[in-house]
Amino acid sequence: MKLEQVEIPITNPLLKDYTEEKSSILPFFHYANSDDSFSKRLEDIQNHPVRRQQLAAIVRDYMKPFGVSEKAEEHLKELEDQAVVVIGGQQAGLLTGPMYSVHKALSVILLAKEQRRKLGLPVVPVFWIAGEDHDIDEINHTFTAINGRLEKHIYRSNSKKKLMASTTVLDTEEVRSFIQETFKQYGETAYTEKLLKQIDQFLVESNTYTDFFTALMNWLFKEEGLLFVDAADPKLRAYESPYFEKLIKHTEQIADVVTQREADFAELGYGTPIGAAKDAANLFYVRDGERFLLEHHNGKFINHIANVQFSKNDMLEIANEHPEQLSNNVVTRPLMQDMVFPVLAFIGGPGELAYWATLKDAFALLDMKVPVFVPRLNVSIIDRQVQHVLGELGLSVADALAGKATLLKGAYEADVYDVSAKEMIDQTMDLLREQYDGLLEHMRKNDIQLEKLAEKNLSIHQQQLDFLNKKIEREILLQHDVELRRYRLVEDRLLPGGGLQERTFNPFLFMNEYGECFIQDLMELPFSFNSKHKAVFL
Repeated sequence: MKLEQVEIPITNPLLKDYTEEKSSILPFFHYANSDDSFSKRLEDIQNHPVRRQQLAAIVRDYMKPFGVSEKAEEHLKELEDQAVVVIGGQQAGLLTGPMYSVHKALSVILLAKEQRRKLGLPVVPVFWIAGEDHDIDEINHTFTAINGRLEKHIYRSNSKKKLMASTTVLDTEEVRSFIQETFKQYGETAYTEKLLKQIDQFLVESNTYTDFFTALMNWLFKEEGLLFVDAADPKLRAYESPYFEKLIKHTEQIADVVTQREADFAELGYGTPIGAAKDAANLFYVRDGERFLLEHHNGKFINHIANVQFSKNDMLEIANEHPEQLSNNVVTRPLMQDMVFPVLAFIGGPGELAYWATLKDAFALLDMKVPVFVPRLNVSIIDRQVQHVLGELGLSVADALAGKATLLKGAYEADVYDVSAKEMIDQTMDLLREQYDGLLEHMRKNDIQLEKLAEKNLSIHQQQLDFLNKKIEREILLQHDVELRRYRLVEDRLLPGGGLQERTFNPFLFMNEYGECFIQDLMELPFSFNSKHKAVFL
């Protein structure tokens, strides 16, 4: 593997302004996006009230079924003592979900290592699995790309309820079929059989989406000692009990300050990522694995669909006696994360940056500060075939990622387009219209009431000529398919569906080609946290 850092335009305005430390965005965070922020943050969390022994035991117990590596055990013991954490997270997608899940984990591990070295104390990497999320349609699929067309492979659950990922049971045979179909699109390699066998072993041992996700991610990062925690773990919920009480007591104030901060955010042109409302309770009520978002009206916590209504005392009682019946939303999850762990830094993508920017006053309300927010690494994998084609086309990776291959393909198609055939078809249609105009005039003069039939007949000719024109275009493109296929290959691998590959492909596409050492080899590359895009050449 070889790493190259390339400059490509940052298309997200907020991420661009945050990366460049623009004055407009800095007031939304307690710490700037700079190196000296980590030592300041460390000072601010020295007295963070973490019940370390209990927390480490919860993480250890959660990880035991998936295997606790020696490195992970070292990190757990450090967490028991004085370690701070770098944390990031993601939903429990099938086959890990898109590559950015892996890139988040990679970023968490590398930043923890970097800050351990710079600060001279233990910094532990933690991956927070959003097992409480219930939007299964966001995590039940993966993609392959063929000839410029994305093919979506979906595992369809039989459940009619919108259950949390951590309570949604997988059908082993259906998921196995889903995985085999996905790998069939990848193509058979020397690594395919072994990979499928290993994945299937994890599948058989898994019960839910979260189980399967954790098993795969723990396997991929076992040598790095990445710690995993499931937001829906009942033991974690019990640990969070006093923090839920704090959130409930401050429900109205949290809703007020987040709503106001988001309005300020929107005025600067960054939009309303949360859609905050003053009547939001920013908590879910959980019943039989299903989550119901609560609203707050006249001192009551309400969800009409679930037909529930709780007083503040009822909610405090639930938090104290049955915390597993409560769940965080996009507002309270970051707050909860910071109460649970001594967070040095949070790793996130552009979407997370947007909603974290609205939470500064909510953190302050609970006597906390927004952790140092570090944008995750953006990585594109350039396989050997793509490298070869880029060389033939005279394109750099930066050119390709900026969409130049698509522009060149369009120019090539325009160049080979059969203009003469199109002109002759247009002339034929013009003649037909002229003849039909004469025919319609004749019918009107002779009171022949078939004008609509004649117009329909003309439209049929138009459709047939359009069909012929498209067939000619397709035939011409087929004659030049060898050349066009090169452009499509670059599009398919680097910009599938018009977006970066990390938002579409999962890591097994590349492991199928490169082997199961793919992740560990990625870890050994000299990544650095800056605004440049990371191109990894296989």
